[in-house]
Amino acid sequence: MEIDYKDIKVIGFDADDTLWVNETYFRDAESEFAQLLGAYETINTVDQLLFKKEIENLQLYGYGVKGFVLSMIESAIEISNGAISIHAVEKILNIGKQMINKPVEVLDGVEDVLKILSEKYKLILATKGDLLDQERKIEQSGLAKYFKYIEVLSDKKEANYSQLLQHLDVSPEQFLMVGNSLRSDILPLVNIKANAIHIPFHTTWMHEYVNEADVKGKSYKTVRNIKELTELL
Repeated sequence: MEIDYKDIKVIGFDADDTLWVNETYFRDAESEFAQLLGAYETINTVDQLLFKKEIENLQLYGYGVKGFVLSMIESAIEISNGAISIHAVEKILNIGKQMINKPVEVLDGVEDVLKILSEKYKLILATKGDLLDQERKIEQSGLAKYFKYIEVLSDKKEANYSQLLQHLDVSPEQFLMVGNSLRSDILPLVNIKANAIHIPFHTTWMHEYVNEADVKGKSYKTVRNIKELTELL
């Protein structure tokens, strides 16, 4: 079914893994952490326990590197039954610092597309995560100039988006969200009668996975590359 975008006035973009690389660094950090805890558990078990701890801590720490680091430290203490050394904790902290200091790698075609679309639409950036880290990435990306409004959300659920649209004074049918996560960037928008375009990234955090039943009957479009947006809009 063809989707008509003629009423769109505002386009929202997710940031991490839509505009620049992010999740790849988390996968690398998880691998390094699992190797560090190799004396206590298998890599698969460490991965599972860390993910469980991250989910438990979302309400406390929110999304982002800092919450991830705290979850790694808590997991290390539990996995080692309190035997983890201060030296190992320092290594975990350094894993987090290395993630935060990663250069911002803007994905291919992103700036050209934003430049073109900003001439026709009001563009906003709607992302979630740690405020300081996201502000750093936004500044280093050089993309802030294309956005009329930038919002770092505590979460990306229907209520968060509804509040955002109310603040922007735009109706759902006039709003289009573009992102890589079906759970965070697509389904909440479809559920509030807004528009959404999915651009999959090659790796996704397990928490963002959805099953076929979640997307069945939902009206949104999937494209392979951000460059396809200029052909649709």
